[in-house]
Amino acid sequence: MGLRFWLITAAAVAGMLVTASLGRWQLSRAAEKEALQAQLDDRGRLPAIDGSTLLAPAAEAQALLHRAVVLEGRWLPQHTVYLENRQMYGRPGFFVLTPLQLAGQGGAAVLVQRGWVPRNFQDRTQLPPVITSPDAVVRVQGRVAGAPSRLYEFQGAGSASEGSSRIRQNLDLAAFRTETGLALANLTVLQTGDASEGLQRDWPVVGTGVDKHYGYAFQWFGLCGLMALLYVWFQIVRRFIRPRRQPAA
Repeated sequence: MGLRFWLITAAAVAGMLVTASLGRWQLSRAAEKEALQAQLDDRGRLPAIDGSTLLAPAAEAQALLHRAVVLEGRWLPQHTVYLENRQMYGRPGFFVLTPLQLAGQGGAAVLVQRGWVPRNFQDRTQLPPVITSPDAVVRVQGRVAGAPSRLYEFQGAGSASEGSSRIRQNLDLAAFRTETGLALANLTVLQTGDASEGLQRDWPVVGTGVDKHYGYAFQWFGLCGLMALLYVWFQIVRRFIRPRRQPAA
């Protein structure tokens, strides 16, 4: 066996070790995501929290994510923000965010992601009507969420998209707290329930993407097995298959 055989052997072993390691890593990630999903499911079954619990310190905020919540308070429509380029039902539109001043909490407020509205394609600056009564005490049901999801924006666009305009690309919670002067909670609330007030609320189901990791693991293990099969066939089996001698002319 010459140098070529040992070089091919070393390359095949290295490739199989790498792909097998990547497959095992994907399985470990899937196990972590399954544990996280179980945690999210457990939180979803816990009793709903109220506004006072939602105002927990930042250090305790992560433990409240995805918990059901029921709030009472008054909308502050003058601070309503429309996040553009957000989709629902495959259609582009806006996510509507309005602060809710909590009843009996000394002026504290929470930013509520109220729902989705379609955009006007003839005039992008025209905002669709959303029913908001600033005087009535409302009851809002939802689940605790982090800051609003962010979309990619070009460098230098932050000042324009997160300024005083009602239509924005993204919203930074800390900057919005400073801009409005409101005592906003460190978390937001994703309002749930049937469509109302001109808003749709068919939010994506919270998931951890476990199937994706199992799919990647299958691909890596499949590639590892393919390299092993090709190596055995071309470097071992074929060495014992002698070509038939051609009859003399």
